[in-house]
Amino acid sequence: MSMQNVKKTTITAPHGIDMALVTGPNDGLLRLIQEHFVARITVRGDEVSFMAEAEEAESLTLLFSDIFKHVKDGAVPDEAYAKRLLALIRSEEMAPDALRSDILLTHRGKAIRPKTAGQKRFVDAIRANTITFGLGPAGTGKTFLTCAMAVAALQRKEVSRIVLTRPIVEAGESLGFLPGTMMEKVDPYIRPLYDALFEMLDSSRATRMLEDGTIEITPLAFMRGRTFNDSFVILDEAQNTTPDQMKMFLTRLGFGSKMVVTGDESQSDNPRGPAGIRSAREALSDIDDIAFIELKGADVVRNSLVARIVAAYEDNAKGNNGNRD
Repeated sequence: MSMQNVKKTTITAPHGIDMALVTGPNDGLLRLIQEHFVARITVRGDEVSFMAEAEEAESLTLLFSDIFKHVKDGAVPDEAYAKRLLALIRSEEMAPDALRSDILLTHRGKAIRPKTAGQKRFVDAIRANTITFGLGPAGTGKTFLTCAMAVAALQRKEVSRIVLTRPIVEAGESLGFLPGTMMEKVDPYIRPLYDALFEMLDSSRATRMLEDGTIEITPLAFMRGRTFNDSFVILDEAQNTTPDQMKMFLTRLGFGSKMVVTGDESQSDNPRGPAGIRSAREALSDIDDIAFIELKGADVVRNSLVARIVAAYEDNAKGNNGNRD
């Protein structure tokens, strides 16, 4: 680091921020951040200063600004959160200011944004393409980020409705033998979509939108014969579709609409496996305005143990494939 290009930069935390949360227990987060930068970082009172060249100063300013906002939102930064921020800032695929690109503010004032480079590619692909496939393991935020993009598009009046759907794959009991109306029978299958929706919208507003049809949640089988114009249409758990179901879904696309397909090819409940996703990839991967984004174990943003579980299963699958050869 040439001292000629180094200057001191100081940023001040918003009023009321607990700086002990910013630096972590025994300054553990601060030491973790320091290991990834040449700059000398010091914290005094509510000020963070660093002696750094311009590029590192910009990255550190964005990083600590994000930590301040995280703490202000009531969260407690941990090592996994700090590592995701560092990976995002350091990624060659991203400019540092991409970190501040919020998708949506929830009704509680919480910012929803991509937390990994893979998630950022997924969100950018949704913005840039009419149809986007987001494929990856559990915990990579596929459904949650897609629902956030849909709600944001609705709020900006880019679309007039949101349609969320899942294939119903029966496991053990036939739907016909379960009690209740058809919608009561399929409710457990589509409940995760309700959960994501109610995380972003207050319950009264979400209920009103569901009642007036602005937001529709429906089993995939109920979509045959329909066309969706001016809509944001989401197919979740697509690994359970057949090729015919996938083709049927994709051909529902109308004018002014956007489609997102999410799935985890390693968790198919369909006896034929993720056939619908495989057939779509084979047929559509070279078509403009359709994107396939692969999310990996590194994009898991749940409990850090989930990432290790995903990695262990991936390693085991590779080992088994090697044994077959």
